[in-house]
Amino acid sequence: MPDYIIALIIGYAIDLLLGDPEWLLHPVVLIGRFISRMEKMVRRRFSRNLRIGAVLLTLSTVGVTCAVTGLILWVLSRLGRWPLLAGMALIDWTGIAVTSMAREARGVRRALGDGVEAGRKQVARIVGRDTQSLDAEEIVKATVETVAENTTDGVISPLIYAAIGGPVLLYAFKAASTLDSMVGYLDEKYRDIGWSSARLDDVLNYIPARITAALMCLAALIVRLDARNALRIVRRDHRNHLSPNCAWSEAAAAGALHIQLGGTHTYFGKTVVKPTIGDDDIPAAPEDISRVNRLLYATAALAVGAIALAGIIFG
Repeated sequence: MPDYIIALIIGYAIDLLLGDPEWLLHPVVLIGRFISRMEKMVRRRFSRNLRIGAVLLTLSTVGVTCAVTGLILWVLSRLGRWPLLAGMALIDWTGIAVTSMAREARGVRRALGDGVEAGRKQVARIVGRDTQSLDAEEIVKATVETVAENTTDGVISPLIYAAIGGPVLLYAFKAASTLDSMVGYLDEKYRDIGWSSARLDDVLNYIPARITAALMCLAALIVRLDARNALRIVRRDHRNHLSPNCAWSEAAAAGALHIQLGGTHTYFGKTVVKPTIGDDDIPAAPEDISRVNRLLYATAALAVGAIALAGIIFG
């Protein structure tokens, strides 16, 4: 098995044990700071044509991230195999977000036990929509949607890119994902400066999103949810989103849980009309947060198992 696959498996195991410690200065934070500074520069220098500046913002962020990651690995390689293996594992650990996502979701469920207002404040940590008017069921749905979507963005896509190209390709993806989360919006402020970042994120998640949906349907069988309904809803509703990718994992989760996700929500004070995903068979309940977390863990385990098997066979 190649060392970079071994490192990925170790990094995944560390994530299961530790998640993202609060004291750790996460690399994504550094990428975010770079994006913020570059965005200000681009807005000044390319004020008349932000779409050209957008390409510079995208290319510079991904390029610098890859260069820094590659430089770190090169330095470690000069020290020998074991320092390089350890470094790759630690970098991969920071690029995978199974435990931290599940932890945030559990925080929402605990907060709901203290009332709707506490739930609103907690769910605001992990969603982009306005949360001030959400009721308890809507808070649960928002949490389930976020966990399902981030099973692709934060887990399966990073695992796939790390398995293909090691930590450098993993962090190329993380840079693109961070760009999308910061500037990839459709409103007037970001429409031009974020268009290339949003398109790149769509391209990079295109295949992983579909793999995630398939793995999640299989995971539903493992954790004793409705795998058959998950597959049915994926087939029917995978196009029911403004993004070409988000509805795949959301549909699998909605089908497995027999709840309805999506629909119209408010973002930054503006109403965004979106189609629904899944059937409103039963009201969403706090227990669904625990269920979608089980889906998250099982889906990740299936992906890592497949990667390990491929590493043994083809390594």
